Amino acid sequence: MIRYALKCDQAHDFEAWFGSSSDFDDQAGRGLVECPFCGSHSVQKAIMAPAVSGARKADPASDIAAKMQTVMMAAAREVRAHVEANFDYVGDAFAREARDIHEGRSEKREIYGEATPAEVRKLKDDGVPVSALPDAPPDPSKVN
Repeated sequence: MIRYALKCDQAHDFEAWFGSSSDFDDQAGRGLVECPFCGSHSVQKAIMAPAVSGARKADPASDIAAKMQTVMMAAAREVRAHVEANFDYVGDAFAREARDIHEGRSEKREIYGEATPAEVRKLKDDGVPVSALPDAPPDPSKVN
């Protein structure tokens, strides 16, 4: 696995894990890499320092960072599970349904589904409250 620092065309910085450098290139080339903040598919690798491990003692700061990552991944799993269990899935009709609810044309309820980056930008521009659902992090029992 390799972790890349990434940046979208809207200057949002984020990180993502890939099986290899070629996996990133392949997924980005097919438009599968998406900014979690704005949904842009125009994503490039950002400059980052390589992580080189040596025979030195464990850094307490890296232990804290690893624990924080574990906590954040568990929180993302819980948020996603809560939404999937309690919200109505509307599929690719999300943008239309969110707008209808916001404008009172449909019953008020919590929904989730898929929307294009352009649809999300338009909803936000029009004051419709939307937020990206975190991707399901890998199951910790299946990560090496």
